[in-house]
Amino acid sequence: MKITKVLRLSFLLFAFIGTSFPEAVHAKDAAAVLDVFGHEVQAGARYLIVAPSTDNTTTLAVTINGQVLCNSDVILSTLNESLPITFSPVIQSTDSVIREGTHLNVNFAGPIAMCAMAGVTPMWKIRFSTTLKGYIVTTGGVDRLNRFKITKYEVGVNGDKNLVPGASPLLVMFEPDE
Repeated sequence: MKITKVLRLSFLLFAFIGTSFPEAVHAKDAAAVLDVFGHEVQAGARYLIVAPSTDNTTTLAVTINGQVLCNSDVILSTLNESLPITFSPVIQSTDSVIREGTHLNVNFAGPIAMCAMAGVTPMWKIRFSTTLKGYIVTTGGVDRLNRFKITKYEVGVNGDKNLVPGASPLLVMFEPDE
């Protein structure tokens, strides 16, 4: 009888806290990632990732280091045209908006995203490069095992946001691929 009264009191206290302070019970969604036009980045939509060069004279584009997608390294280049990518959240949301800090799979999209090699996908993954003696982004990832996150590092000039792929942040922008 005494335990039942304590449980009822505990439940009433929890219910009171939940109704009086709803922010303590209901977590807010993280901020949406925005494209270059200020629109929310959508799961499954095609985007180009572009970054200004360090001297601000050219735009760097995310592409691969060869003509074939199979097992290619993902690079920033001024020489090649940017390849479209899609974001797929590991945990599906109800509104399809990509949010900061969400675990994502990143895939190349479009005609280039085909690979004749069995088991090699256009999904990004991180692997250790013995030649470069460090980690690099390459293709051939496996769903749910190769996760990336978009993290707001700081707001730069003109409201640009930084993407943090490693120790040093890299300023990038997401441009819809129309």
